[in-house]
Amino acid sequence: MTQKTRSLPYFHVDAFADRPFTGNQAAVMPLDNWLDDDVLQAIGEENNFAETAFYLPDDTGEADYELRWFTPAIEIALCGHATLASGHIILSQNPDKDQVKFRTRKAGVLTMVRDGAGYALALPAYSPAPKELPDIVALVGGSPVETQFHAGRYNVIRYATAEEVMALKPNLKALAALGNEQFICTASGTDTDVLSRVFVPGGGVDEDSVTGSAHAVLTPYWAKQLGRDNFTAYQASSRGGYLHCRLDGDSAWLGGKCVTVVEGTFRLF
Repeated sequence: MTQKTRSLPYFHVDAFADRPFTGNQAAVMPLDNWLDDDVLQAIGEENNFAETAFYLPDDTGEADYELRWFTPAIEIALCGHATLASGHIILSQNPDKDQVKFRTRKAGVLTMVRDGAGYALALPAYSPAPKELPDIVALVGGSPVETQFHAGRYNVIRYATAEEVMALKPNLKALAALGNEQFICTASGTDTDVLSRVFVPGGGVDEDSVTGSAHAVLTPYWAKQLGRDNFTAYQASSRGGYLHCRLDGDSAWLGGKCVTVVEGTFRLF
């Protein structure tokens, strides 16, 4: 008996990148209708990127598309780089369009616009508040000058120098046991205003390449520290990626470019 094969469009995009092999990798997969959640999760595991983004036309009138994101392990509430990658595919296919809106399940409606040679993406600005995090600091390492926290998931750990951030060797296994939390280690940058590294082992990503959602927290945090509403940022993973961050009311606008490196077909049997 011959088994029926279903083919899905597939794109591999480097987001927050101006050339291949930099920035953060995302799989982008347009759909006509939602597949079962266990199938979406299995695809996310198969792709094995930090996130796989799935979108389909939104029928509520709130946005152009509905968007969801899966790591290799779980569905998540907010992902910046895979949203940027999804918008990049849509706007690349529709040169007459200047913006696209996505309806998400837990982060509201996200807007992305063309911005010069790249794009700007509005995420909700998540302002952290001071909180002592001694157990987490012991696992991350170093001697931070300040720790802050937001919404049960985002731990901001600020160090005096970029060199201290670069030298960190966190206990990833122990951090993973704390659940799907982000550990955002940051300092003033060297060739940018701000530098960071982001660890999410409980979400299936030991060290993320370039994390849009982390910069939804870093944007209001560093805007306050720097005394201005815009700054440049670099996430210092092995791949690395640059962002331009701007705080506008309750939105954190993240600017960057994308590169499509693979276009093909994903087959479901």
